[in-house]
Amino acid sequence: MKCISYVRFALLDRIADNTNRLLIDGHRTASASGGTFQTLNPATGEVLATVAEAGVADIDAAVRSSRAAFEGAWSHMRASERGALLLKLADLIRRDEDELVRLESLDSGKPVSAIRRQDLPAVLDTLTYYAGMADKISGQVIPARPDALTYTVREPLGVVGAIIPWNFPLMIGMWKIAPALACGCTVVLKPAEVTPLTALKIGELALEAGLPAGVLNVVPGFGKVAGQALVDHPDVDKVTFTGSPVVGRQILQGAAGNLKRVTLELGGKSANIISSDADIDAAVKAAGSGIFFNTGQVCSAGSRILAHESVYDEVVERLAARAKSTRIGDPLDASTAMGPVVSEVQMQRVLNYIDIGRNEGASIVTGGARRGDAGYFVEPTVFAGVRHEMRISQEEIFGPVAAVIPFKDDEDAIRIANGTVYSLAAGVWTGDIARAHRFTKKLKAGTVWVNTYGPTDIRLPWGGSRDSGFGREHGDAAIDNFTEPKAVWINTGR
Repeated sequence: MKCISYVRFALLDRIADNTNRLLIDGHRTASASGGTFQTLNPATGEVLATVAEAGVADIDAAVRSSRAAFEGAWSHMRASERGALLLKLADLIRRDEDELVRLESLDSGKPVSAIRRQDLPAVLDTLTYYAGMADKISGQVIPARPDALTYTVREPLGVVGAIIPWNFPLMIGMWKIAPALACGCTVVLKPAEVTPLTALKIGELALEAGLPAGVLNVVPGFGKVAGQALVDHPDVDKVTFTGSPVVGRQILQGAAGNLKRVTLELGGKSANIISSDADIDAAVKAAGSGIFFNTGQVCSAGSRILAHESVYDEVVERLAARAKSTRIGDPLDASTAMGPVVSEVQMQRVLNYIDIGRNEGASIVTGGARRGDAGYFVEPTVFAGVRHEMRISQEEIFGPVAAVIPFKDDEDAIRIANGTVYSLAAGVWTGDIARAHRFTKKLKAGTVWVNTYGPTDIRLPWGGSRDSGFGREHGDAAIDNFTEPKAVWINTGR
Protein backbone atom coordinates (compact mmCIF):
# COMPACT_ATOMS: atom_id res chain seq x y z
CA MET A 1 0.00 0.00 0.00
CA LYS A 2 2.91 2.37 0.70
CA CYS A 3 4.16 1.79 -2.82
CA ILE A 4 0.72 2.55 -4.28
CA SER A 5 0.47 5.75 -2.23
CA TYR A 6 3.95 6.84 -3.31
CA VAL A 7 3.06 6.32 -6.97
CA ARG A 8 -0.15 8.28 -6.49
CA PHE A 9 1.47 11.32 -4.91
CA ALA A 10 4.55 11.28 -7.15
CA LEU A 11 2.30 11.32 -10.20
CA LEU A 12 0.20 14.16 -8.83
CA ASP A 13 3.35 16.18 -8.15
CA ARG A 14 4.35 15.78 -11.80
CA ILE A 15 0.97 16.85 -13.20
CA ALA A 16 0.21 19.67 -10.77
CA ASP A 17 1.75 22.35 -12.96
CA ASN A 18 -0.22 21.38 -16.06
CA THR A 19 -3.67 20.14 -15.08
CA ASN A 20 -4.89 23.62 -14.12
CA ARG A 21 -4.66 25.01 -17.64
CA LEU A 22 -6.60 24.66 -20.87
CA LEU A 23 -4.83 23.65 -24.07
CA ILE A 24 -5.66 26.17 -26.82
CA ASP A 25 -3.63 26.93 -29.95
CA GLY A 26 -0.65 24.94 -28.74
CA HIS A 27 -0.38 26.69 -25.37
CA ARG A 28 -1.39 26.02 -21.80
CA THR A 29 -3.58 28.90 -20.72
CA ALA A 30 -5.79 29.91 -17.83
CA SER A 31 -9.47 30.34 -18.58
CA ALA A 32 -10.53 33.80 -19.67
CA SER A 33 -12.64 34.19 -16.53
CA GLY A 34 -9.99 32.75 -14.23
CA GLY A 35 -12.54 30.12 -13.14
CA THR A 36 -11.43 26.69 -11.94
CA PHE A 37 -12.96 23.47 -10.67
CA GLN A 38 -11.66 20.47 -8.77
CA THR A 39 -11.46 16.89 -9.96
CA LEU A 40 -11.67 14.20 -7.27
CA ASN A 41 -10.30 10.72 -6.76
CA PRO A 42 -13.42 8.47 -6.69
CA ALA A 43 -11.62 5.91 -4.52
CA THR A 44 -11.05 8.42 -1.70
CA GLY A 45 -13.12 11.52 -2.41
CA GLU A 46 -9.92 13.58 -2.16
CA VAL A 47 -8.96 16.38 -4.55
CA LEU A 48 -6.65 15.31 -7.37
CA ALA A 49 -6.17 18.62 -9.15
CA THR A 50 -7.63 22.06 -9.72
CA VAL A 51 -8.48 22.54 -13.40
CA ALA A 52 -9.17 25.66 -15.44
CA GLU A 53 -12.87 25.89 -16.30
CA ALA A 54 -13.51 26.68 -19.95
CA GLY A 55 -16.24 29.24 -20.57
CA VAL A 56 -17.85 30.70 -23.68
CA ALA A 57 -14.84 32.92 -24.46
CA ASP A 58 -12.46 29.96 -24.19
CA ILE A 59 -14.59 27.81 -26.48
CA ASP A 60 -14.65 30.64 -29.02
CA ALA A 61 -10.85 30.94 -28.84
CA ALA A 62 -10.44 27.19 -29.28
CA VAL A 63 -12.80 27.06 -32.26
CA ARG A 64 -11.05 30.01 -33.92
CA SER A 65 -7.72 28.28 -33.37
CA SER A 66 -9.02 25.04 -34.86
CA ARG A 67 -10.49 26.90 -37.84
CA ALA A 68 -7.16 28.61 -38.53
CA ALA A 69 -5.31 25.30 -38.27
CA PHE A 70 -7.82 23.59 -40.56
CA GLU A 71 -7.50 26.24 -43.25
CA GLY A 72 -3.75 26.58 -42.75
CA ALA A 73 -1.03 24.07 -41.97
CA TRP A 74 -3.29 21.04 -41.52
CA SER A 75 -5.02 21.35 -44.89
CA HIS A 76 -1.68 21.72 -46.68
CA MET A 77 -0.27 18.56 -45.17
CA ARG A 78 -0.23 15.32 -47.14
CA ALA A 79 -2.58 12.63 -45.90
CA SER A 80 0.36 10.27 -45.40
CA GLU A 81 2.01 12.90 -43.19
CA ARG A 82 -1.12 13.10 -41.05
CA GLY A 83 -0.99 9.33 -40.70
CA ALA A 84 2.66 9.46 -39.69
CA LEU A 85 1.85 12.00 -36.95
CA LEU A 86 -0.86 9.70 -35.57
CA LEU A 87 1.68 6.87 -35.47
CA LYS A 88 4.10 9.16 -33.64
CA LEU A 89 1.37 9.95 -31.13
CA ALA A 90 0.85 6.21 -30.63
CA ASP A 91 4.58 5.82 -29.93
CA LEU A 92 4.45 8.56 -27.29
CA ILE A 93 1.42 6.96 -25.65
CA ARG A 94 3.36 3.69 -25.43
CA ARG A 95 6.29 5.57 -23.90
CA ASP A 96 4.05 7.18 -21.25
CA GLU A 97 1.73 4.22 -20.81
CA ASP A 98 2.37 3.82 -17.09
CA GLU A 99 1.58 7.46 -16.38
CA LEU A 100 -1.57 7.40 -18.53
CA VAL A 101 -2.84 4.21 -16.90
CA ARG A 102 -2.35 5.53 -13.38
CA LEU A 103 -3.74 8.96 -14.26
CA GLU A 104 -6.86 7.41 -15.79
CA SER A 105 -7.26 5.20 -12.72
CA LEU A 106 -6.89 8.06 -10.26
CA ASP A 107 -9.31 10.31 -12.13
CA SER A 108 -12.03 7.80 -13.01
CA GLY A 109 -11.71 4.99 -10.45
CA LYS A 110 -11.06 2.37 -13.12
CA PRO A 111 -8.78 -0.48 -11.99
CA VAL A 112 -5.33 -0.32 -13.56
CA SER A 113 -5.66 -3.96 -14.61
CA ALA A 114 -8.73 -3.15 -16.71
CA ILE A 115 -7.10 -0.10 -18.30
CA ARG A 116 -4.03 -2.12 -19.29
CA ARG A 117 -6.17 -4.97 -20.58
CA GLN A 118 -8.73 -2.99 -22.58
CA ASP A 119 -8.50 0.79 -22.65
CA LEU A 120 -4.86 1.35 -23.60
CA PRO A 121 -4.75 -1.42 -26.24
CA ALA A 122 -7.96 0.01 -27.77
CA VAL A 123 -6.46 3.51 -27.82
CA LEU A 124 -3.36 2.29 -29.64
CA ASP A 125 -5.35 0.09 -32.02
CA THR A 126 -7.60 3.02 -32.90
CA LEU A 127 -4.66 5.33 -33.60
CA THR A 128 -2.78 2.86 -35.75
CA TYR A 129 -5.91 1.81 -37.64
CA TYR A 130 -6.84 5.34 -38.66
CA ALA A 131 -3.23 6.32 -39.25
CA GLY A 132 -3.25 3.65 -41.92
CA MET A 133 -6.51 4.92 -43.39
CA ALA A 134 -5.44 8.57 -43.67
CA ASP A 135 -4.11 8.23 -47.23
CA LYS A 136 -6.73 5.73 -48.36
CA ILE A 137 -9.81 7.97 -48.23
CA SER A 138 -10.93 7.96 -51.82
CA GLY A 139 -13.84 8.83 -54.07
CA GLN A 140 -15.20 7.21 -57.21
CA VAL A 141 -15.13 7.77 -60.93
CA ILE A 142 -18.76 7.55 -62.05
CA PRO A 143 -19.34 7.40 -65.84
CA ALA A 144 -22.48 9.52 -65.84
CA ARG A 145 -22.19 10.76 -69.47
CA PRO A 146 -19.91 10.22 -72.45
CA ASP A 147 -19.16 13.95 -72.79
CA ALA A 148 -17.94 14.44 -69.22
CA LEU A 149 -15.49 13.13 -66.69
CA THR A 150 -17.51 12.80 -63.49
CA TYR A 151 -16.08 11.71 -60.18
CA THR A 152 -16.35 12.21 -56.44
CA VAL A 153 -13.85 13.14 -53.76
CA ARG A 154 -14.26 13.07 -49.99
CA GLU A 155 -13.25 16.25 -48.20
CA PRO A 156 -12.84 16.85 -44.45
CA LEU A 157 -15.81 18.51 -42.79
CA GLY A 158 -13.76 21.08 -40.89
CA VAL A 159 -13.87 21.84 -37.17
CA VAL A 160 -15.18 19.01 -35.01
CA GLY A 161 -16.54 19.48 -31.49
CA ALA A 162 -15.95 16.22 -29.63
CA ILE A 163 -17.72 15.84 -26.29
CA ILE A 164 -16.68 12.71 -24.41
CA PRO A 165 -18.02 10.94 -21.30
CA TRP A 166 -16.39 9.98 -18.03
CA ASN A 167 -16.71 6.20 -18.21
CA PHE A 168 -13.98 5.60 -20.85
CA PRO A 169 -12.18 8.96 -21.18
CA LEU A 170 -9.09 7.71 -22.97
CA MET A 171 -10.71 5.12 -25.20
CA ILE A 172 -13.81 7.02 -26.32
CA GLY A 173 -11.76 10.18 -26.66
CA MET A 174 -9.51 8.43 -29.15
CA TRP A 175 -12.51 6.93 -30.95
CA LYS A 176 -13.31 10.51 -31.93
CA ILE A 177 -9.88 12.13 -32.20
CA ALA A 178 -8.14 9.56 -34.42
CA PRO A 179 -10.64 9.31 -37.32
CA ALA A 180 -11.33 13.05 -37.30
CA LEU A 181 -7.64 13.89 -37.60
CA ALA A 182 -7.03 11.14 -40.15
CA CYS A 183 -9.73 12.68 -42.34
CA GLY A 184 -8.07 16.10 -42.11
CA CYS A 185 -10.45 17.71 -39.63
CA THR A 186 -9.37 19.64 -36.54
CA VAL A 187 -10.81 18.90 -33.10
CA VAL A 188 -11.95 20.84 -30.06
CA LEU A 189 -12.17 18.20 -27.35
CA LYS A 190 -14.31 18.76 -24.27
CA PRO A 191 -13.74 16.01 -21.70
CA ALA A 192 -16.22 15.37 -18.90
CA GLU A 193 -15.57 17.66 -15.95
CA VAL A 194 -15.10 14.71 -13.59
CA THR A 195 -12.38 13.07 -15.74
CA PRO A 196 -10.37 15.77 -17.59
CA LEU A 197 -6.81 14.73 -16.80
CA THR A 198 -5.93 12.14 -19.45
CA ALA A 199 -7.45 14.32 -22.19
CA LEU A 200 -5.07 17.10 -21.22
CA LYS A 201 -2.18 14.64 -21.24
CA ILE A 202 -3.14 13.40 -24.73
CA GLY A 203 -3.23 17.03 -25.90
CA GLU A 204 0.33 17.51 -24.66
CA LEU A 205 1.52 14.34 -26.38
CA ALA A 206 -0.16 15.43 -29.64
CA LEU A 207 1.90 18.62 -29.61
CA GLU A 208 5.04 16.64 -28.85
CA ALA A 209 4.22 14.34 -31.77
CA GLY A 210 4.27 17.36 -34.07
CA LEU A 211 0.60 18.15 -34.62
CA PRO A 212 0.36 21.85 -35.52
CA ALA A 213 -1.07 24.21 -32.92
CA GLY A 214 -4.87 24.27 -32.99
CA VAL A 215 -5.32 20.86 -34.59
CA LEU A 216 -6.29 19.42 -31.19
CA ASN A 217 -7.51 21.85 -28.53
CA VAL A 218 -8.59 20.51 -25.11
CA VAL A 219 -11.08 22.56 -23.11
CA PRO A 220 -12.29 20.98 -19.83
CA GLY A 221 -15.48 22.51 -18.50
CA PHE A 222 -19.10 21.90 -17.67
CA GLY A 223 -21.64 20.76 -20.20
CA LYS A 224 -24.15 23.53 -19.60
CA VAL A 225 -21.54 26.19 -20.40
CA ALA A 226 -18.56 24.81 -22.34
CA GLY A 227 -20.43 21.96 -24.00
CA GLN A 228 -23.37 24.15 -24.97
CA ALA A 229 -21.05 26.86 -26.32
CA LEU A 230 -19.30 24.27 -28.47
CA VAL A 231 -22.59 22.93 -29.82
CA ASP A 232 -23.96 26.43 -30.48
CA HIS A 233 -20.83 27.82 -32.12
CA PRO A 234 -21.55 28.69 -35.76
CA ASP A 235 -18.02 27.78 -36.87
CA VAL A 236 -18.19 24.18 -35.61
CA ASP A 237 -19.04 21.90 -38.53
CA LYS A 238 -19.65 18.66 -36.67
CA VAL A 239 -20.46 17.54 -33.13
CA THR A 240 -19.73 13.99 -32.03
CA PHE A 241 -21.08 13.12 -28.60
CA THR A 242 -21.17 10.12 -26.31
CA GLY A 243 -23.34 10.42 -23.21
CA SER A 244 -26.92 10.48 -21.99
CA PRO A 245 -30.08 10.71 -24.12
CA VAL A 246 -31.12 13.87 -22.24
CA VAL A 247 -27.95 15.70 -23.27
CA GLY A 248 -28.13 14.17 -26.74
CA ARG A 249 -31.49 15.82 -27.32
CA GLN A 250 -30.10 19.16 -26.14
CA ILE A 251 -27.21 18.82 -28.58
CA LEU A 252 -29.61 18.21 -31.45
CA GLN A 253 -31.47 21.39 -30.59
CA GLY A 254 -28.28 23.42 -30.44
CA ALA A 255 -26.92 21.94 -33.66
CA ALA A 256 -29.99 23.15 -35.54
CA GLY A 257 -28.57 26.70 -35.36
CA ASN A 258 -26.29 26.15 -38.35
CA LEU A 259 -27.48 22.65 -39.30
CA LYS A 260 -24.15 21.14 -38.26
CA ARG A 261 -23.67 17.39 -38.58
CA VAL A 262 -24.20 15.33 -35.42
CA THR A 263 -23.35 11.79 -34.31
CA LEU A 264 -24.82 10.59 -31.02
CA GLU A 265 -23.88 7.46 -29.07
CA LEU A 266 -26.18 7.44 -26.08
CA GLY A 267 -27.52 5.04 -23.46
CA GLY A 268 -28.43 1.40 -23.28
CA LYS A 269 -30.39 -1.17 -21.31
CA SER A 270 -28.98 -4.19 -23.03
CA ALA A 271 -30.42 -7.69 -22.68
CA ASN A 272 -28.13 -10.69 -22.19
CA ILE A 273 -30.27 -13.73 -23.04
CA ILE A 274 -29.40 -17.14 -21.60
CA SER A 275 -31.33 -19.94 -23.31
CA SER A 276 -32.09 -23.33 -21.81
CA ASP A 277 -29.45 -24.98 -24.03
CA ALA A 278 -26.69 -22.48 -23.22
CA ASP A 279 -23.34 -23.27 -21.66
CA ILE A 280 -24.36 -21.96 -18.23
CA ASP A 281 -20.81 -21.71 -16.89
CA ALA A 282 -19.66 -19.56 -19.80
CA ALA A 283 -22.88 -17.55 -19.91
CA VAL A 284 -22.86 -16.63 -16.22
CA LYS A 285 -19.17 -15.79 -16.27
CA ALA A 286 -19.72 -13.42 -19.21
CA ALA A 287 -22.92 -12.05 -17.68
CA GLY A 288 -21.00 -11.12 -14.54
CA SER A 289 -18.36 -9.34 -16.57
CA GLY A 290 -21.04 -7.77 -18.74
CA ILE A 291 -22.60 -5.92 -15.81
CA PHE A 292 -19.80 -5.58 -13.23
CA PHE A 293 -16.97 -4.57 -15.59
CA ASN A 294 -16.10 -0.89 -15.08
CA THR A 295 -18.54 -0.96 -12.15
CA GLY A 296 -21.43 -1.23 -14.60
CA GLN A 297 -20.62 2.17 -16.08
CA VAL A 298 -20.79 0.94 -19.67
CA CYS A 299 -23.38 2.04 -22.23
CA SER A 300 -23.69 -1.54 -23.50
CA ALA A 301 -23.62 -3.18 -20.06
CA GLY A 302 -25.70 -6.36 -19.92
CA SER A 303 -27.86 -4.92 -17.15
CA ARG A 304 -30.87 -7.10 -18.01
CA ILE A 305 -30.02 -10.78 -17.77
CA LEU A 306 -32.84 -12.78 -19.32
CA ALA A 307 -32.72 -16.43 -18.24
CA HIS A 308 -35.03 -19.21 -19.44
CA GLU A 309 -37.29 -20.29 -16.60
CA SER A 310 -35.75 -23.78 -16.64
CA VAL A 311 -32.29 -22.40 -15.75
CA TYR A 312 -33.38 -19.22 -13.97
CA ASP A 313 -32.65 -20.27 -10.39
CA GLU A 314 -29.24 -21.67 -11.36
CA VAL A 315 -28.32 -18.46 -13.20
CA VAL A 316 -29.33 -16.30 -10.22
CA GLU A 317 -27.39 -18.47 -7.79
CA ARG A 318 -24.22 -18.55 -9.89
CA LEU A 319 -24.36 -14.85 -10.73
CA ALA A 320 -24.75 -13.96 -7.05
CA ALA A 321 -21.75 -16.13 -6.22
CA ARG A 322 -19.66 -14.27 -8.82
CA ALA A 323 -20.81 -10.93 -7.44
CA LYS A 324 -19.84 -11.93 -3.90
CA SER A 325 -16.39 -13.05 -5.03
CA THR A 326 -15.60 -9.85 -6.93
CA ARG A 327 -12.52 -8.19 -5.47
CA ILE A 328 -13.35 -4.54 -4.71
CA GLY A 329 -10.65 -2.11 -3.68
CA ASP A 330 -8.01 0.46 -4.58
CA PRO A 331 -8.02 0.87 -8.37
CA LEU A 332 -4.22 1.24 -8.34
CA ASP A 333 -3.87 -2.27 -6.90
CA ALA A 334 -3.35 -4.69 -9.80
CA SER A 335 -5.43 -7.36 -8.01
CA THR A 336 -8.55 -5.15 -7.83
CA ALA A 337 -11.35 -6.26 -10.13
CA MET A 338 -13.89 -3.51 -9.39
CA GLY A 339 -13.31 0.06 -8.26
CA PRO A 340 -15.70 2.82 -7.25
CA VAL A 341 -18.27 4.55 -9.40
CA VAL A 342 -17.00 7.83 -10.75
CA SER A 343 -18.55 10.35 -8.35
CA GLU A 344 -20.74 10.86 -5.31
CA VAL A 345 -23.58 11.95 -7.60
CA GLN A 346 -23.33 8.70 -9.54
CA MET A 347 -23.12 6.66 -6.33
CA GLN A 348 -26.33 8.23 -5.04
CA ARG A 349 -28.02 7.60 -8.39
CA VAL A 350 -27.14 3.90 -8.22
CA LEU A 351 -28.19 3.57 -4.57
CA ASN A 352 -31.47 5.31 -5.36
CA TYR A 353 -32.20 2.79 -8.09
CA ILE A 354 -31.45 -0.04 -5.69
CA ASP A 355 -34.09 1.42 -3.37
CA ILE A 356 -36.48 1.69 -6.31
CA GLY A 357 -35.94 -1.99 -7.11
CA ARG A 358 -36.71 -2.96 -3.50
CA ASN A 359 -39.85 -0.83 -3.47
CA GLU A 360 -41.00 -2.34 -6.77
CA GLY A 361 -40.90 -5.80 -5.19
CA ALA A 362 -37.71 -7.25 -6.67
CA SER A 363 -35.51 -9.28 -4.33
CA ILE A 364 -31.86 -8.45 -3.63
CA VAL A 365 -29.91 -11.70 -3.70
CA THR A 366 -26.59 -10.06 -2.90
CA GLY A 367 -25.19 -6.55 -2.57
CA GLY A 368 -27.47 -3.57 -2.46
CA ALA A 369 -25.42 -1.14 -0.38
CA ARG A 370 -22.48 1.23 -0.31
CA ARG A 371 -19.13 -0.40 0.49
CA GLY A 372 -17.26 1.45 3.25
CA ASP A 373 -17.46 5.14 4.05
CA ALA A 374 -14.53 6.47 2.00
CA GLY A 375 -14.79 6.84 -1.75
CA TYR A 376 -17.76 5.96 -3.92
CA PHE A 377 -17.90 2.17 -3.77
CA VAL A 378 -21.15 0.29 -4.42
CA GLU A 379 -21.46 -3.45 -3.87
CA PRO A 380 -22.12 -5.56 -6.98
CA THR A 381 -25.84 -6.16 -6.73
CA VAL A 382 -28.07 -8.91 -8.13
CA PHE A 383 -31.85 -8.52 -8.24
CA ALA A 384 -34.09 -11.57 -8.75
CA GLY A 385 -37.83 -11.65 -9.29
CA VAL A 386 -37.61 -8.71 -11.67
CA ARG A 387 -40.58 -8.01 -13.91
CA HIS A 388 -40.10 -6.47 -17.32
CA GLU A 389 -42.22 -3.43 -16.45
CA MET A 390 -40.15 -2.44 -13.41
CA ARG A 391 -38.05 0.71 -13.58
CA ILE A 392 -34.86 -1.25 -12.84
CA SER A 393 -35.65 -3.22 -16.01
CA GLN A 394 -36.52 -0.19 -18.13
CA GLU A 395 -34.18 2.63 -17.05
CA GLU A 396 -30.42 2.89 -17.38
CA ILE A 397 -28.82 2.73 -13.92
CA PHE A 398 -25.17 2.88 -15.02
CA GLY A 399 -23.89 0.98 -12.03
CA PRO A 400 -23.13 -2.59 -10.89
CA VAL A 401 -26.78 -3.65 -10.68
CA ALA A 402 -28.00 -6.77 -12.48
CA ALA A 403 -31.73 -7.37 -13.05
CA VAL A 404 -32.36 -11.08 -13.71
CA ILE A 405 -35.64 -11.65 -15.57
CA PRO A 406 -37.21 -15.03 -16.42
CA PHE A 407 -38.65 -15.80 -19.86
CA LYS A 408 -40.82 -18.67 -21.13
CA ASP A 409 -39.73 -19.13 -24.75
CA ASP A 410 -37.80 -17.42 -27.53
CA GLU A 411 -40.62 -15.09 -28.52
CA ASP A 412 -41.05 -14.02 -24.90
CA ALA A 413 -37.32 -13.31 -24.66
CA ILE A 414 -37.37 -11.22 -27.84
CA ARG A 415 -40.43 -9.29 -26.61
CA ILE A 416 -38.68 -8.44 -23.34
CA ALA A 417 -35.33 -7.69 -24.96
CA ASN A 418 -36.90 -5.28 -27.46
CA GLY A 419 -39.24 -3.76 -24.90
CA THR A 420 -37.25 -0.67 -23.90
CA VAL A 421 -36.46 2.67 -25.54
CA TYR A 422 -32.85 1.57 -26.07
CA SER A 423 -31.31 -0.51 -28.85
CA LEU A 424 -27.54 -0.41 -28.50
CA ALA A 425 -26.55 -4.04 -27.89
CA ALA A 426 -27.77 -7.51 -26.92
CA GLY A 427 -26.32 -10.93 -26.19
CA VAL A 428 -27.59 -14.45 -26.87
CA TRP A 429 -26.35 -17.71 -25.34
CA THR A 430 -27.41 -20.90 -27.09
CA GLY A 431 -26.02 -24.12 -28.51
CA ASP A 432 -28.49 -24.03 -31.42
CA ILE A 433 -27.14 -22.16 -34.46
CA ALA A 434 -30.62 -21.79 -35.98
CA ARG A 435 -31.87 -20.22 -32.76
CA ALA A 436 -28.88 -17.88 -32.74
CA HIS A 437 -29.70 -16.67 -36.25
CA ARG A 438 -33.37 -16.13 -35.34
CA PHE A 439 -32.36 -14.00 -32.38
CA THR A 440 -29.83 -11.93 -34.31
CA LYS A 441 -32.46 -11.18 -36.93
CA LYS A 442 -35.22 -10.16 -34.52
CA LEU A 443 -33.29 -8.30 -31.82
CA LYS A 444 -33.35 -4.51 -32.16
CA ALA A 445 -29.71 -3.72 -31.44
CA GLY A 446 -26.73 -2.18 -33.19
CA THR A 447 -24.56 -5.08 -32.01
CA VAL A 448 -25.62 -8.63 -31.16
CA TRP A 449 -23.13 -10.95 -29.47
CA VAL A 450 -23.63 -14.72 -29.68
CA ASN A 451 -22.02 -16.89 -26.98
CA THR A 452 -19.93 -13.94 -25.82
CA TYR A 453 -20.69 -10.52 -24.40
CA GLY A 454 -19.04 -7.13 -24.66
CA PRO A 455 -16.10 -7.20 -27.10
CA THR A 456 -15.77 -4.32 -29.54
CA ASP A 457 -13.34 -3.67 -32.37
CA ILE A 458 -12.50 -0.44 -34.13
CA ARG A 459 -13.08 -2.18 -37.49
CA LEU A 460 -16.76 -2.86 -36.78
CA PRO A 461 -19.53 -0.23 -36.70
CA TRP A 462 -20.72 0.82 -33.24
CA GLY A 463 -23.97 2.57 -32.32
CA GLY A 464 -27.69 2.18 -31.90
CA SER A 465 -31.03 3.83 -32.54
CA ARG A 466 -33.91 5.33 -30.57
CA ASP A 467 -32.61 6.49 -27.16
CA SER A 468 -29.28 4.83 -27.93
CA GLY A 469 -28.62 7.59 -30.48
CA PHE A 470 -28.01 7.53 -34.21
CA GLY A 471 -25.13 7.17 -36.61
CA ARG A 472 -22.24 4.76 -36.28
CA GLU A 473 -18.66 5.09 -35.10
CA HIS A 474 -15.61 2.94 -36.01
CA GLY A 475 -14.48 1.46 -39.30
CA ASP A 476 -15.53 3.07 -42.57
CA ALA A 477 -18.49 4.68 -40.82
CA ALA A 478 -16.16 7.05 -38.97
CA ILE A 479 -14.68 8.20 -42.27
CA ASP A 480 -18.18 9.08 -43.44
CA ASN A 481 -18.74 10.93 -40.15
CA PHE A 482 -15.87 13.36 -40.73
CA THR A 483 -15.91 13.84 -44.51
CA GLU A 484 -18.30 15.22 -47.10
CA PRO A 485 -18.56 13.91 -50.66
CA LYS A 486 -18.06 16.40 -53.49
CA ALA A 487 -19.13 15.68 -57.09
CA VAL A 488 -16.85 16.96 -59.85
CA TRP A 489 -18.13 17.38 -63.44
CA ILE A 490 -15.61 18.13 -66.18
CA ASN A 491 -16.94 18.77 -69.66
CA THR A 492 -14.84 16.81 -72.17
CA GLY A 493 -16.87 17.63 -75.31
CA ARG A 494 -18.24 15.13 -77.75
